[in-house]
This record gives sequence, structure tokens and C-alpha cells, in this order.
Amino acid sequence: MARELRTLGVTELAERTTGVRFAGELRHGYAACLWSRVASRVLLEVADFQAPDTAAFYAGARGVDWSVHLRASDTLACEFTGAHPSITHSQFGALKLKDAICDELRERFGARPAIALERPAVRVVAHASGPRVLLYIDLAGEGLHRRGYRLRGGEAPLRENLAAGILLRAGWQEMAAGGAAFLDPLCGSGTLPIEAALIAGERAPGLHRDYWGFSGWRGHDAALWEELLAEARARARVTVPNGIRGSDQDGAVLRNAALNAQRAGVAELLSFETAAVSEAQSRGAASGLVCTNPPYGERLGDEAAAHAVHRELGAALRERFVGWRAAILTASPDGARELGLRTVRTHELWNGALPCRLLRIDLADPGAPAREPGVPRAPDPAVAASPGALMFANRLSKNLRQLGKTARTQGVGSYRLYDADMPEYAFAIDRYLEADAGTTHLYVQEYAAPETIEPRRRRGGAPRPCPCSPP
Repeated sequence: MARELRTLGVTELAERTTGVRFAGELRHGYAACLWSRVASRVLLEVADFQAPDTAAFYAGARGVDWSVHLRASDTLACEFTGAHPSITHSQFGALKLKDAICDELRERFGARPAIALERPAVRVVAHASGPRVLLYIDLAGEGLHRRGYRLRGGEAPLRENLAAGILLRAGWQEMAAGGAAFLDPLCGSGTLPIEAALIAGERAPGLHRDYWGFSGWRGHDAALWEELLAEARARARVTVPNGIRGSDQDGAVLRNAALNAQRAGVAELLSFETAAVSEAQSRGAASGLVCTNPPYGERLGDEAAAHAVHRELGAALRERFVGWRAAILTASPDGARELGLRTVRTHELWNGALPCRLLRIDLADPGAPAREPGVPRAPDPAVAASPGALMFANRLSKNLRQLGKTARTQGVGSYRLYDADMPEYAFAIDRYLEADAGTTHLYVQEYAAPETIEPRRRRGGAPRPCPCSPP
């Protein structure tokens, strides 16, 4: 999201755990609404005050001149989020916020706004962080994932901004600019291919939305918004060099996908076809991205079928997509093993309430199939013989002798074997003994790199093979 905002001309921004706070002109707020592919909302701050209790919250909210933002004849919706010392229920907080706004306007004009939970003229959001309360106008009005193109999703559809985030994380924006192809062999209602086409075609994701939270806001600059829309329309590419495809074995779902693509304005940039995942083909493209969201066992109601789909997908990737990349969103904890492919990066994320993993795979060198648990990979002889590897192995062996002796004496089976003892190898390695099976497991975590390491290497741009095998 921060990268997106910088491309829109925002210079004052700060990344937070759950969002990005930025300062700029109204143009920047509008542009974020129109162009952000990953944001959920764009909120305009209108008040910042301390409210240690409910009475202070009401007083602070009522102290805002709400006539600047809405008329007494407008419709209104209120939300309350965050953690407050005395307001512990979000609905109660929203009610008190609504009371404050309506009471302030009624005192001035003798009338108050009507409440509309869906598509109000103005949506006001209160966010509490302890006693500090921030009040916002929701410029988006509703979630930005609602692009306006998906009226009927397939079974368990992927949220649009999550799909776009997955594509950006997988490097599709750069790949698309270089003419790479794209395939989702389990496309369902078409969300991933449509978002891929929007990115490749430089189409603003908000271009076809018919509702915005700022449309009924009194601070709305209609001329500025029309200017930004015209710029977005002019920037949209009519054709793209990429072969962007989606396939699925369910023809009814594909018909919905085609309708969604038409509403998104990208029907001419992609294609859909009926095919089983085992029949997926690269169509002769030397490079491309396979990005898909295989079905989860709970979605199909058949966990065994979901595992079979993973295996079929992995076989197709190994056989017919050498030279490509893959990004697989899976809820299976053994997804990489079921695919039979080695991942280069794994990202933990959530699809709604479901924890998932995004597996990124380089099919230019897919390597050997993923190993069965407990079977170590043979070390690279050249790497294993390097001076650094020998020092690292010696340190592990020394720790194992000393700590292992103490652990055996005390009857301890699990302990930390290594904790960044050598700065060059900033790992934490924990040893676990599965007593019943007599099996030893090593759990390896890498510490965040210091700022002295160049950003490219911190992001993993340079390969850094592990020089050790389990001692």
C-alpha cells in the first residue's frame, strides 16, 4: 500500500501494522480510492481528541462542526472500532457517535440525518486507541474490494483486494510489463485473472464502481474527481501483450467469470476456457505466472479431493510450466509437499477467517519434489566445504555436545540449540525430541536483518543457501 501511495505522488506517509497514514491534498485521497488495489478503506481525519470515558467521547464528537460534512437532510452511518477504556462494544460506540452527530445538527437546524446502514451519503468512523479517539469521513464509503464487477461469486470467492495483493507480492506487475503470460487453472468466478488483467492493462480498479463515500460529502470536489476519472480512462490500455487466461472444469462458474470480466471492462484482455487442472498448458509461453487458489477441504466438503487437486496441480506445473513462476494460496499445512515442489518464499496471511499460506515457487528450477517430513536435503558440497559453513557446523556440533549433555542429565528433550551465536548466521534453532517416535526436529527461524545490510539482500534478492545439514 505504501508503494502504491508513493506512485500516486504521496510523500508524507508512515506505515502502520494495519494500514498507512499519509498527508496530502484531496487529490491524493481521491487517487487512493480510485487506484489502490490492496486498500480496504480510505479515511479522512476530521477530529483527534482525548476521551477517557463515554461522556467525554460524546462531548468530543458533538464538538465537531458536522455541518461542514453533511446536511441534516442527508443519510448517515456510523462505525466504532478499536479499544477504548469504557466503550467496550462497537455497536454502543457507534450509537453514541450517531447521537452526538444528530444532536449537534438538530440543535443547529431543527432536523437530523436519517440512518442508512447501506450506502449512506456520509459514513463516519470513530477509532479508539485507549483514551485517544480519531474521527474520520470514510471516503470509500464501503470496502474498496467491491470493484463493482462481481455480482455473483463462485463458491468461496477470493476477495478482490486480497487477490490483487497476492499478484503484487508474486511480482506480477513487473512480469506483466515484460510481456509474461498468466494462468489461473482453478479460476472459479475469475477474480485472479480479472485482477491480473486490471494490473496488466493499467486499469484503475475503482473505475467501474457506482458508489463512493465522498459523493454525498459536502467537501466533495466533483470537478477534481471527474479530472481523475478522465486521466484513468486515458491511461487504460486497449490491448496487452500478455496471454491472460483462466480455466476451470465448471462451465457454469466460467460463465459468471466471463460476465464479471465484462463488468470490469477487461473482457478483451483475457480469456476463459473449460479444462481440468490436470490439463493446464503453458501454450508455448516461455515465461509466465501461474497464480491460483486451490479448493480447501472444508470448501469442497471433501478433504481428500482437495489434496488430490494439489497433487494434480503440482504435476502439471512440473511437467508443462518449466521457466514460469507460481504463486499458490493454500490453507493446507502440507501444501508444498502435496504440490511436490520446493518454495522460494512463503507468506502467512488470512483469507477471511481462514489462515493460509502463499507459496511462491520458481519453476525455472523447480528442483526435486518436496521432501517427506524428517528427510533432510543433501548439502551442496561446495557450500558445505566453505570456511563459513565449517565454522557454523563446528559451532552447532559444540553446542549440541554441551547443551545435549545438560539436557540428558536433566531429562529435557527440547531446547534452543543456537541463537545467533555467529553474526553471519542470524538464526534461532530449536531442537525438539518427539519422545514416542524417537524423532528429532529442528525449527529454524531467521532474525530480521540489520539496517546495515543492503535492502535487496534483506528482501532475499540474493540467494543464501543454508550451508549445514542437521548435526
